[in-house]
Amino acid sequence: MLDASVVRILDALWPPGLPARMAVFAIVDGARDERIYAAVRGTFLFKDCLYSGDLPWQLQMTAPYLIQLEREDRFSRFLIETGWGRSWATFVRTETGIKQLRRHLREFLRVCDESGRRLIFRYYDPRVLRVYLPTCRPAELDTFFGPVSAFITEGEYPGEILEFRNEHGKLASAARAS
Repeated sequence: MLDASVVRILDALWPPGLPARMAVFAIVDGARDERIYAAVRGTFLFKDCLYSGDLPWQLQMTAPYLIQLEREDRFSRFLIETGWGRSWATFVRTETGIKQLRRHLREFLRVCDESGRRLIFRYYDPRVLRVYLPTCRPAELDTFFGPVSAFITEGEYPGEILEFRNEHGKLASAARAS
């Protein structure tokens, strides 16, 4: 990815004037590429698996991970340079800490279909999130966003950056080129 595109994505995640108390996290989908798990394990950034319990190694390698990013960290740059456009991650802006955010995001990992069957909801996949959010009713948006100020993800088109916010029960979205 071109350096100018990387800088535009970084600027979208950390816009000028962002309050210091606002953190940026990535929900990284280990199932998207075999390089992800090694990169997650190798970073010194705060991280935690969204799945809980003693996981077999196969599930550890394909699980979703929550990582608190830093703008100048090499993992953040790797994630954007290598994973943007490949549906590796959805980004979150919030004022809450990693433990509280993990607890909130875990609430949505399992859903029930019309017949009551439990399913895994891969909302952290950008292809799923950008379709799901516009279908939400106001109360659903309030629940799903919770402490999250914004979800930022790649768009359907190459180089597109999408930002979703909950503004009093209405979905606000903005698209820009990377």
